[in-house]
Amino acid sequence: MTTSNSTESRAVDHDAQRRRRVVWTTLVAAMTGVGALLAGLQGERSPRLDGVALAAAIPADGPNAAINTIFNTRAPLESGRWDGIVIHDSGSSSGSAATIAAEHEARGLLGLGHHFVIGNGKGSDDGELYVGYRWLDQLPGAHAAGPEQDSYNRRYIGICLIGDGDRKPFTEAQMSRLVELVRSLTSELGIPPEHVILHRDIAATTSPGRFFSEATLRRALASGPASGL
Repeated sequence: MTTSNSTESRAVDHDAQRRRRVVWTTLVAAMTGVGALLAGLQGERSPRLDGVALAAAIPADGPNAAINTIFNTRAPLESGRWDGIVIHDSGSSSGSAATIAAEHEARGLLGLGHHFVIGNGKGSDDGELYVGYRWLDQLPGAHAAGPEQDSYNRRYIGICLIGDGDRKPFTEAQMSRLVELVRSLTSELGIPPEHVILHRDIAATTSPGRFFSEATLRRALASGPASGL
């Protein structure tokens, strides 16, 4: 082979190698781009929040007008479906139904595990009531822990107060809303007062915290719908 032919052969081989590198580089870049796009789409998934927020303010047409809208559920209410109520705190100084839903999804749950969330003015309005999709669709909760958690999640309604009850009391607006909500639920669903419990009654937790006044709640529930806290 002449020097000219050898040089031409090497040039052809070099061009072929260069084309292969370009093809592989393009392929890898395309695969990386697709992977990043898929990861981005997964990362942007929002927690399920197709519930309804009720404003903290009491409407002019009566104190029970707004709260009674919780019974306008998407799935029909069934007699005897719910045995009781479990009261929780979020364990955080601030937050909302959205932040709790994100935490629950990070733990592998399908959206918000509580049926209701009551805001404290830090992340959601003070006394605002969020009605979750589990209540609207009459689905079991994912709020209770403890040895009998399955039973409580299926048969008990979960209410969460935003705040850390081990650090400070809940706001007056939160407690008023809680009493209003519990009264409405127990009256409509025929739930006995002794079946309104705290999460610490059934699980190894302090929730809703040492500053949660159970005595205040019991006294308000026993006093009837016309009385305040």
